[in-house]
Amino acid sequence: MSEVVQNISNFVATIAKISHITYLANEIFIMCKNRRWWVRPVNLTREEEGFFKTCFQQLQEKDEEHFFKVTRMSTENFNLLLTLLREKLRRFSNRKAICPETRLAMTLMFLAQGCNYNVLAWTFKMGVSTVKKIIYETCDAIWDELHIVYLSPPNRAELAIIAEKFFIKTGMPNCLGAIDGKHINIVRPSKSGALYFNYKKTHSIVLMAACDANYLFTYIDIGALGSQSDGGVFARSSFGNKILNGTLEIPHPTNLPGTAINFPYYFVGDNAFPLKTNLMRPFPGIHLSDDKEKYNIVLSKARVHIENTFGILASRWRILLTTISACPKNADKIVLATLVLHNFLMLQHDRNYFTLELVDRNEHNREISGQWRGEINPLESFQQRVVNRSSSHAFELRNSLKEFLNTTF
Repeated sequence: MSEVVQNISNFVATIAKISHITYLANEIFIMCKNRRWWVRPVNLTREEEGFFKTCFQQLQEKDEEHFFKVTRMSTENFNLLLTLLREKLRRFSNRKAICPETRLAMTLMFLAQGCNYNVLAWTFKMGVSTVKKIIYETCDAIWDELHIVYLSPPNRAELAIIAEKFFIKTGMPNCLGAIDGKHINIVRPSKSGALYFNYKKTHSIVLMAACDANYLFTYIDIGALGSQSDGGVFARSSFGNKILNGTLEIPHPTNLPGTAINFPYYFVGDNAFPLKTNLMRPFPGIHLSDDKEKYNIVLSKARVHIENTFGILASRWRILLTTISACPKNADKIVLATLVLHNFLMLQHDRNYFTLELVDRNEHNREISGQWRGEINPLESFQQRVVNRSSSHAFELRNSLKEFLNTTF
């Protein structure tokens, strides 16, 4: 008797499963019936008539100059980048999957030109949602695969080398890098209130970064709310918090060149940053004594490196100059991809990506502004404000550094 009951129970369960499957199939049929098409007819010719097939490959093979304008890199570096990312970009589907080359080409075009999603959809003959998905996935892949090699924080030995290069180039001893923060404009996120609303009355996320003497990013922090004060952003960033707490792993203090003055290593910033043991800033005011003025000039020679690094970044990756139409999470992915691509191309010595004419320089004792200053409006910096109190020890260190620079120059 129990066996009969069990059989009936199994039969009823089977009927229920069949009924559920039938219901789902009917819903899918209705949805597909109401949809005009699965793939737009104009996009069916993507393989033969899309931008990648008709234009991009021809530029790659025959026109190096315009290929650089589209991708911001040489064909050799594009192929190298594709090799590094190919497996991460490969997709499998019942329909013919979009190839890694197309995915990378579209994303680089978006980052370099700041293209509208709809324009890319028409150009590559894809749906807008597909274009967005490809761009975010590719930016993710660029960061995941490259940042450990091209944008990992330097160790103590590497920081000491950075300091040597800054001293040779600017005369600023023990300088580990220049720091600054920039607002990256985004479309107002839904239900965000005033969280991303900044003092320029736009919505933004904040990019905090440091660079070395060769215009490479060394430390980055992205995603702070545009409404936060400069001090709030700096203190909440992992990098800034460690500087303020004195926990960042940097070389041990050493004597200033040619003296017996033991001095800590430090970063340089503008007046928006606090004066700390490991963070030097200019003397405030306009009517300064000659020794303070000379200190500010030398510090500015070091600090201007971060301005130029951001200038190179924004002039090459024009998406950063637009109002990025993406939620904050995806905007972070886009910005991170541009940062790691910048370091990748700088370290690959791409001859078109960086030239000396692009940055501020001194020629025959004459200061010449970098080309990027005439080509683009710079990214918006923080407001100038003192964000917290400095210790008497920090003031003493700055005075010692001032005296050293005045005896040297």
